Amino acid sequence: MTSVNITTTKNQVTVNEGDSTVVTIATQGTQGANFAISGATLDDSGKIDNSVLYFDQSAGKFKADATRTVENLVDGGNF
Repeated sequence: MTSVNITTTKNQVTVNEGDSTVVTIATQGTQGANFAISGATLDDSGKIDNSVLYFDQSAGKFKADATRTVENLVDGGNF
């Protein structure tokens, strides 16, 4: 088995060999930036104009929806 270490960042890998070859490519860490260190996700499917981002503990995710908006916080909402 041949091991190859690549130290240059590339976006393409090409393998040219005559025999059938199994190539495994792995990268460290997650692909792309995480939304949160905790792994929580963002649910903005119910967002409306002036939604305020908040964390819903029971759902385990951040939300942006009609529950918390700039208007209901200013007009005496519970926060």
